[in-house]
Amino acid sequence: MFEQTKTAADELSIARETFELAVLHAVTSGDEAAAERDHAQLRPFYVDCRGSLKDSALEPLITGLNLTRLLVQNRIAEFHVELETVPARVAATAHVAHAAALESDLMEGAYGKILASASTPDTLPSPEYAPFMASLASTVREEIAACIEKAYASIAPAAAARLMGCAPADVAAVAARRGWRGDGAGGFAFGEEKKAPSAKDIPAHELINQTLMYAKELERIV
Repeated sequence: MFEQTKTAADELSIARETFELAVLHAVTSGDEAAAERDHAQLRPFYVDCRGSLKDSALEPLITGLNLTRLLVQNRIAEFHVELETVPARVAATAHVAHAAALESDLMEGAYGKILASASTPDTLPSPEYAPFMASLASTVREEIAACIEKAYASIAPAAAARLMGCAPADVAAVAARRGWRGDGAGGFAFGEEKKAPSAKDIPAHELINQTLMYAKELERIV
């Protein structure tokens, strides 16, 4: 419980704003660990002090960013738990709607929508979402790359770039990271590489034994 003093409301408001700015700084700096830590410290001000303080104008943005961070970290169960605790006035904002739409696209495998959103900052509820969207786009491209490996025997860089929604140079980086091998025609090949047969592949002992057995059978018949 917070101590009730004459200046308690002002002190709580200043503390809340301090943690809100800390979260935004961590997000724009790309420090997900700090963003999570600062949000954990901010959360009591949104939950326990809701009846003591005026609503924060930054709460929808902070909430949407936190939900998006959970998606980036693939913490889907925590995303749903967090979403259920969001008050109605915040849940009705574009920030929470954006996070909910991202989660739906992830579950449906609508990766193209996520990549389109990440590549068009003007469609984001706020510029602060850009770092998380870049991370999410990278994760999605890895998922698409894994699907490409299963669906194609080989693929040209341009085709892979279209599927992953990126430049050919980015495809080369993904290929190097995932160990894709060349197909001899400028593209990438998947599956086990066939090796030329060698003497080691011939079961010599089995063939000798079988030949001797056949010879003995022939002698017995004759």
